[in-house]
Amino acid sequence: MCNIKKIWLALEIGNSQLHWALFNGEILDFTWDTEYLPESVISQLAQCQTLNNLLLAIFPLHQRTEVQREQKEILAEAFFSSPPLFLASVVPSQTTLWQTYPNIRVITLDQIPLRGVYPTLGIDRALALWGAGKTWGFPMLVIDAGTALTFTGADDNQCLVGGAILPGLGLQIATLGQKTGQLPLVETPNSASLPTRFALNTPEAIQSGIIYTLIAGIKDFIEAWWCLFPEGKIAIKGGDRTLLFNYLQTLYPAIASHLIVELNLTFWGMREIAMS
Repeated sequence: MCNIKKIWLALEIGNSQLHWALFNGEILDFTWDTEYLPESVISQLAQCQTLNNLLLAIFPLHQRTEVQREQKEILAEAFFSSPPLFLASVVPSQTTLWQTYPNIRVITLDQIPLRGVYPTLGIDRALALWGAGKTWGFPMLVIDAGTALTFTGADDNQCLVGGAILPGLGLQIATLGQKTGQLPLVETPNSASLPTRFALNTPEAIQSGIIYTLIAGIKDFIEAWWCLFPEGKIAIKGGDRTLLFNYLQTLYPAIASHLIVELNLTFWGMREIAMS
């Protein structure tokens, strides 16, 4: 792929949302999320003739004035048709919809220079690992605290060690409420305060059971990683990253002090590919 020196877009299609980034060369200027877009809207986006028009369609209203003000000179020069859009997707049906965009570059697993990658490794996991490793060095373990909670590691030779996948915090809570006859639906916690471990009501008992075992599992994976690579680094991303990090700080502060908390690891990986 060619080196991108001007403005370009990155789109990560996740299991529940679209994650966007606006780059100016190597500099990440803005990130935002949107819901999945209807096919008719995607077709309209493919017809946008300037970056400014494209941003009007996909950028959140409350941030649009800010990006237009700060990037005024860049936007004024962006009269080329359809700026480059680098796409990484874990949802094949969504990937197909975005193929109509005229200047799209779909990132595939074979473009990521990790060694020992197996064919079904998620592109999001591979990009986040590559981005984290290139930014902070290998060995690197990436914990993605999203819809699924994943662990993905590579050694100091940039070779995939492997990882694990389990339901994320919100999915565990939702599934327990949906798949049982008597247990209630409980909201995902949004407070950094840990629930009472031995609860005296059902909703708090659900939160206690899931949160304490989830944090214990994360701790176990981290300790296993350090047994393999005593100097290995660990980065955490995903929508629940801050909440889980705060829980780790409370329960296991020595472990939390070594974690790199960074939302944009996948975008760092996409930038490495775009700049190569």
